[in-house]
This record gives sequence, structure tokens and C-alpha cells, in this order.
Amino acid sequence: MSASPSVSPGASAALVALVARLRAAGCVFAEDEARLLLSAAPDPAALDAMVDRRVAGVPLEYVLGWAEFCGLRIAVDTAVFVPRRRTEFLVREAAALLRAADDGPGTPGAPAVRTPVVLDMCCGSGAIGVALAATVGDIDLYGADVDPAAVRCARRNVEAVGGRVFSGDLFAPLPATLRGRVDILAANAPYVPTDAIGMMPPEARLHERLVALDGGPDGLDVVRRVAAQAREWLAPGGHLLVEANERQAPPAAESFARNGLTPRVVHSEEFGATLVVGSVVGTVVGTRRAGPGDRPAGAPA
Repeated sequence: MSASPSVSPGASAALVALVARLRAAGCVFAEDEARLLLSAAPDPAALDAMVDRRVAGVPLEYVLGWAEFCGLRIAVDTAVFVPRRRTEFLVREAAALLRAADDGPGTPGAPAVRTPVVLDMCCGSGAIGVALAATVGDIDLYGADVDPAAVRCARRNVEAVGGRVFSGDLFAPLPATLRGRVDILAANAPYVPTDAIGMMPPEARLHERLVALDGGPDGLDVVRRVAAQAREWLAPGGHLLVEANERQAPPAAESFARNGLTPRVVHSEEFGATLVVGSVVGTVVGTRRAGPGDRPAGAPA
């Protein structure tokens, strides 16, 4: 959303009043939020209840019941991690890797390439996997999360596109048949250092579950655990993608390398995001900085 300093002269009295109330409560995008709330409420009583929750500090996504992510409406239940716009960069990079693999040289007379397998680890609402399915098309999609509330929410989103979601700690609940078959392992693991949780915006630290935010002393506890097991689950040519901050990227990449993955770090100024990508084969170690016109991963120079 972009900040809206004023409503239009022809705006309805209800919209004007609602924008004023939201602004007084500190909502930066008051006009945009007001329009969304007005369009979502089935009646005035429901609107009042929704506005009361928002003014009390409940995240807009919980009030609406959905979050916008990669142009999609992703169902988000109360306390489930809300997908961030910066994570759209992870979806973009993962989609580019899948397309690059699909565009690779084939052998005349060889059987058709199998449907790519995507695993959305620490999936929360399942937003990453659903967005990849919408972006790439036919994928064999799986998700996993340790939080039962997130699993219930993710199943609503992921099963709607033909995927499956498992409840448990990282790889533990996954079927053994997935070992060595995963082409994209997208792990949006918690990476906020424990001591930094208190500095997060109130909408996150007061409403989202701690298990979705706290990454341990340096923020990389869960990332290291994923990296330690990723190699046995990835297919030849498969990739692990995790989000981190720029300071965390070098030690995360070292963890990838120690566990048999070839790492590279990718930055995006457009999304304000940093990814660490670990590949089983065929990826050159290095760091680059992506921009709005950045060519897809795997494209020729």
C-alpha cells in the first residue's frame, strides 16, 4: 500500500469518518484500509466490529481474514504469520529456478520431465507454495509447519491448489517418499534474533506466534537445522532458499556449504530482501544484487 494523505472530495461521509478514525489510531494507510474494510463488511454492525479490532491494533490481515501476496488473496487466521511483501522476492527467485530447469536442454526421444516438487517449509499460511503454483503452474506442492494453527490455515490455501500440508517439526512429518525428490525447498524459517523480538512492530510481536518469529540468539537456529537435513531431501539440481538479513547471509551460506550445498547470496533493493540459495549442483558461489530488471536465475549472461 502507499500512504494516502487525503480522501477524494467526492468520498462518502462513511468513508471520510472511517479514514479519520483510522488515522487517529495511527494507521498510516488509513484510506486504503478504510476502503478494504468497507468492501469486506457485510453490514454496518460487522463494519463497526471490524474497525474496533483494527483500532485496537489487530493487524488488518486478521481483521479481513486474508493477506495480499504476489497478487493473490491468501487466507490468514488470527496469530498465523502474515506473509510479507519482501518474501515475494523468494517466490520470484524460486520460480526463475524452476523455469531455468524446465528450459534446460533435453534429449530427443526422452520421456517428459516430471512435475517439479516444491516443499514450503515453515509454511505459515502456505503463501509461498500457493504463489509458486500460481506463478509456475503445475507443481507437486507440499507444506509443513510446527504450529497447528498455521497448519490448519495452510491446508485451506494449499489444498485448494492440490497440495498437501503436514504438521510437525521441520522434516519429521514428511513422507519418506519425498527424500531426494524436492526441486525447490523454500524455507521461510524464523530468523529474528531473540533479543530483537522486542523491537519488532507491535502488530508482529503482539499478535503473531513467537515460534514464527524467534530464530534464536543470532536468528539462524532454525535455518541451520534446515540446512543440516536439506541435502538428503533435495533432488539432483535442487535448491534450498531461505530469507535472512544481510548480516546473517554469510554465516547462513557457510552453514549451507558445510552441509553439501553450493551457496550464493542474492539481494533485492526492490523488495528490501536478502536470500541465501543453496544448490545441490550447478550453482556458482557468489553474491549479486538484483534490481527491477534483473534477469531470471539461470538465464544466460
